[in-house]
Amino acid sequence: MELADGDVALRPIKLRDHRAWREVNQRNRGWLRPWEATVPPVPPGHVTPQRPTYRQMVRHLRGEAQAGRMLPFVMLWRGQLAGQLTVAGITWGSMCSAHIGYWIDQSVAGRGITPTAVALAVDHCFHRVGLHRIEVCVRPENVPSRRVVEKLGFREEGLRPRYLHIDGAWRDHLVYALTAEEVPEGLLARWRERTVPDTSQK
Repeated sequence: MELADGDVALRPIKLRDHRAWREVNQRNRGWLRPWEATVPPVPPGHVTPQRPTYRQMVRHLRGEAQAGRMLPFVMLWRGQLAGQLTVAGITWGSMCSAHIGYWIDQSVAGRGITPTAVALAVDHCFHRVGLHRIEVCVRPENVPSRRVVEKLGFREEGLRPRYLHIDGAWRDHLVYALTAEEVPEGLLARWRERTVPDTSQK
């Protein structure tokens, strides 16, 4: 399965992406580290979990996908790996919701890649998967990531204090959300409409 719009595409992460993923991820260490999840200190006598290898990560993501709890994608820009987007925490029953996380190569940030990728993923979740609500939780200090969801029209719902362990400490996060009823025309269509230049005054 591949979701695409112009030069931007999403497809499931693969073991053979290892070399490209590692190159992009390592090159962006300073750019990504302040926003990455970390493991809090464990009580005495407990073993601190080790950071998984790429192979272990992909196998875990695939297992979660097969169980229906996750959709793990890589972001492509003109056919090249440019980042990662994961739909996680998929919950069914009376909730039908999930949350989205993402990161992108700093060298191609600011070109509309991430908003397009998020819009593709949201439309897929609403119209193909059957979810009703999507959340994106962002640290208040992460201005570029907040701009992504604000450009797309996600609602800011409030602050979750000390919500996730990020970069070595428990960090507050702002919650942004969107429901299927808010974008009946599709989020990608809304995003395209907002990026088309207004020529009515020319």
